[in-house]
Amino acid sequence: MHPFSATRPPKLALGLGLAGLIPFITGALGLWVTPEAWRERVLEELLAYAALILAFMGAIHWGLAMRADEHSSKAPIQLALSVVPPLLGWVGLSLPINLALPVFFVAFATLYFADLWAVRHGLAPVWYPALRKPLSIVVILSLIVAWLATGRIG
Repeated sequence: MHPFSATRPPKLALGLGLAGLIPFITGALGLWVTPEAWRERVLEELLAYAALILAFMGAIHWGLAMRADEHSSKAPIQLALSVVPPLLGWVGLSLPINLALPVFFVAFATLYFADLWAVRHGLAPVWYPALRKPLSIVVILSLIVAWLATGRIG
């Protein structure tokens, strides 16, 4: 079976994806249980990690564009999709917290739909949404939990 036609993600991709959730979950929950003096630092680290992951996810779209047919009308779209996530992460890091967290969760939600677009156009493997959906849900929920906790920082 060709890897692009498999419907379930490879176990290694799933395991690594789940491991990548640890900083999101611990950062979001940490904002609720960490002593007040450390909460701002926890939030800074959570946002830095979110920005890094947006850059990583953008790089996936760059890679998909590189393997697309150079005459395809989809390759330029993939290239554009590759630079938007890291730019949003960079912008998010420069914003006040009450704006940064919504930018991050909107960026991750939008990125999920970009991933679906890539699958629909044959640029990403069929199994990709089965990996990305649960990961995206946990990331977005973690960012929302963090956003709710920001009233406790200060």
